[in-house]
Amino acid sequence: MRRRRRRIASDHENHDRWLISYADFITLLFAFFVVMYAVSAVNESKYRILASALGDAFGKAPEEDAPVPQLSATTLPPEVKQRTLKQQQAIEEQEHMTEVASTLLDVMGPLVKEGKVRVTQSRRGVSIEMNANVLFEPGRAELEPKSLAVLRAVAETLKNEPFNLEITGHTDVVPISNSIFASNWELSAVRASSVVRLLADSGIAPARLYAIGREASQPIASNDTAEGRARNRRVELMILSSMPDTIEEIPVRPNSDQASPVQASLTPP
Repeated sequence: MRRRRRRIASDHENHDRWLISYADFITLLFAFFVVMYAVSAVNESKYRILASALGDAFGKAPEEDAPVPQLSATTLPPEVKQRTLKQQQAIEEQEHMTEVASTLLDVMGPLVKEGKVRVTQSRRGVSIEMNANVLFEPGRAELEPKSLAVLRAVAETLKNEPFNLEITGHTDVVPISNSIFASNWELSAVRASSVVRLLADSGIAPARLYAIGREASQPIASNDTAEGRARNRRVELMILSSMPDTIEEIPVRPNSDQASPVQASLTPP
């Protein structure tokens, strides 16, 4: 009879009692990390509330003049600080360029409404696309008198800004045939130069100006229609972002023992 009782008691023995201790340990560990998180950003009033709550929970009266721990400020690595500073500068510059673009929209309001001027913004900067018929007669590169006031107003807006300006001339695919220009390359380049010269004469430092001729290499519409060709004949004034590009040197491949075909052709016999 005694052996039977012992066997019944062992059958009903609880083997999961360790879970209670394990749960208590996990709870205390969770409370520890909560306290560490709360103390990581010390706020005096929040700290005293937390200390009082913990004192009540563990049955200890809180000290009235308990000192508030002072944590040293976290020091970021120099490369992280520099990256954060550049990001902030980029955001501020983008906001400023948006203001400049809004001012230019007001300056060229009538032409924008007529669809002859288009102002856009990207990470590269602010782009002002002007139809060529606003600035020039067909096949010519002298600025029309009606365009001078608009360009001077643009120069007045931009002359005190820190940004460089890239002026690019574009044409359609129809070959030019006159005694002044041999091809659309010359026409697009001289048109860009005419705009650059006027901007420089209107007070913009020449060192900030670039003139580029693109001919018909960058169309924005189809050249199969008269409307598309009219859109492609344009001058683009790009207000360039001043944020420097990231320049990385391309490393030489480690397994370059054997000369490449280009190196072999450049090596003297």
